Amino acid sequence: MNAATAKVETHQNEKMQRYYRRHAAIYDLSRWTFLFGRREVIRRLPFEWDEAISVLEIGCGTGYNLETTAKNFPNARLTGLDVSADMIDRAANRLIPFKDRVTLIQKPYQRGGGEWGDGFDVILFSYSLTMINPQWESLLLQAKADLKPGGILAAVDFHDSRFGWFKRHMGRNHVRMDGHLTPVMEQAFSAEVSEVKGAYLGVWDYFVFLGRKEG
Repeated sequence: MNAATAKVETHQNEKMQRYYRRHAAIYDLSRWTFLFGRREVIRRLPFEWDEAISVLEIGCGTGYNLETTAKNFPNARLTGLDVSADMIDRAANRLIPFKDRVTLIQKPYQRGGGEWGDGFDVILFSYSLTMINPQWESLLLQAKADLKPGGILAAVDFHDSRFGWFKRHMGRNHVRMDGHLTPVMEQAFSAEVSEVKGAYLGVWDYFVFLGRKEG
């Protein structure tokens, strides 16, 4: 990683830490009203309920998705990464019943990590990729490298909106909505699910994606 890239990523990480320092306390109270598809993407993972799968979530937040995954897959080993210490603290409290199966790490996910051994069966991005700018594409490539052969990239996130005012509003909350994610994921992975769905009578769209790493 060159110095310019490192500087951009440091700025991005610091910005996210400040943002979630303000939002951590109200995150679960508010996000259920518009973060659609989170349970669906976990429910549609192509594994039997009792398989001993390994799952990494990038941007695990308050642990909502890890808790859902732990309940759906009782033999899964789960790892959650988040740049925000405030969110990791909330996730740790939430996941106490599953502490023997869950590892939480407060750090950013970065290109060139190479630290995950044999890799994961699943890597999950849930409403995080649209907030990882501008390095989202490099992290998708890193996720591909960190998956086992045949592993699954699972993602659910904002997709696009036909309303400029809504895109500007989301941009002020650090979210990019340009329909830019699914074409790259469909090129990098063999798509098993790639669906775009409307929200709030079409004010915006979100997507659900599950793609397999070939080889």
